Amino acid sequence: MAANPQTLAQKIIARASGRQSVLPGEIVTCKVDLAMIHDSGGPRRVKPLLDRLGAPVWDASRIVLVSDHYTPAVDEASAAIQKLTREFARDQGIAAFYDQQGICHVVLPERGHMKPGMFLVGGDSHSPTGGAFGSFMFGIGATDMAGVLVTGETWIRVPETIRVIWDGALARGVSAKDIMLRLCTVLGMDGGDYQVIEYGGSTIAGLEMRERMTLSNMAAELGAITGLIGADEVTRDYIRGVGGDLSTGPQGDWRSDEDAPVRETHHFNTAELAPQVAHPHSPANSRDVTEADRVSLDQAYIGACTGAKLNDLHMAAEILKGRKVASGTRLLIAPASTRTTAVAAADGTLAALTEAGAILMPSGCGACSGYGAGVLAQGEVCIASTARNFKGRMGSRDSLVYLGSPYTVAASAVMGRIADPRPLLEERA
Repeated sequence: MAANPQTLAQKIIARASGRQSVLPGEIVTCKVDLAMIHDSGGPRRVKPLLDRLGAPVWDASRIVLVSDHYTPAVDEASAAIQKLTREFARDQGIAAFYDQQGICHVVLPERGHMKPGMFLVGGDSHSPTGGAFGSFMFGIGATDMAGVLVTGETWIRVPETIRVIWDGALARGVSAKDIMLRLCTVLGMDGGDYQVIEYGGSTIAGLEMRERMTLSNMAAELGAITGLIGADEVTRDYIRGVGGDLSTGPQGDWRSDEDAPVRETHHFNTAELAPQVAHPHSPANSRDVTEADRVSLDQAYIGACTGAKLNDLHMAAEILKGRKVASGTRLLIAPASTRTTAVAAADGTLAALTEAGAILMPSGCGACSGYGAGVLAQGEVCIASTARNFKGRMGSRDSLVYLGSPYTVAASAVMGRIADPRPLLEERA
């Protein structure tokens, strides 16, 4: 038993604040290992603040800048935002600038920036994705980000931890997205209010990194400050595989002490989990696919940081290979990064998708956040692999957006209505 047992969140915050330990509720100042900004909430928001202060960034080597929201530019306004973003990267000497290379939450780990034990901030609400790597990453607004960019520090109130344990094997056709939609229903959109969600159990231990990223990403939908998964060999193997150097990151055992006190613990049996569908207009409005509305679909969308990583495209291809998208339904696929696109092209995944009738779109946030191509018209119905289906998020406020895993979205595209992916997978067994 540890003399002073600490959760993973406490360990990372203690290191960042230069202390041996911290307690929930304490307010501490932390040194930031890395700050991530993107074209929507980055230079166009923080540059005016920095100009007013007459201050340069504290350390350009610790800043990652990604253009992903307004890419590719579809009008003069978005082109101007892109131009400003490129000029900011040049003027501030930011070498880690990924221009139209994919969605920030996927690009960051793909390029080896994530290391266990790091304390990071991001200018986006889905920055908790970084917690999948045994690091503490959370989203902040433009004013706080300007402070970080100038000082390299930020304050935080040490959060309590809510432990979520999933044990058992995922059934075929069920994925991490289904876990999260179920949690949104059980815990609610504010179930982790300013707390840390820490995922554990045999199910989580058996997940590959991209599936773990989905869990941490959607901790935001639970109202949590971040979603953590302790670092293990799966974590380290992924980082090495993308060229990351673990020796340059914080050294230590970046997992919670077994006897660390937590606010509450929830246990779930993964074997009982069916594919989930979130109904309009909230991820918390989820139910088993067998109980979902059987509405006809105008559009199916596989995209976003949550739902268009390489493993997500592989899920969709399992369903779509040798089949066709239903007449009257359009299937749009926007891979989460250009690297994802390249690998999916090389391994035959893109061919399976496009031969089924899918329309391939550029990498970026796109229709998920209501930018660029793929937005919905009044009265249209869509099922998407994205994280959110709030009213008006993907276009018209009078459209209806359902959420599902890539399996469920692909099966629904084939059937032309919301559909259970399991019968289509069983046909291939």
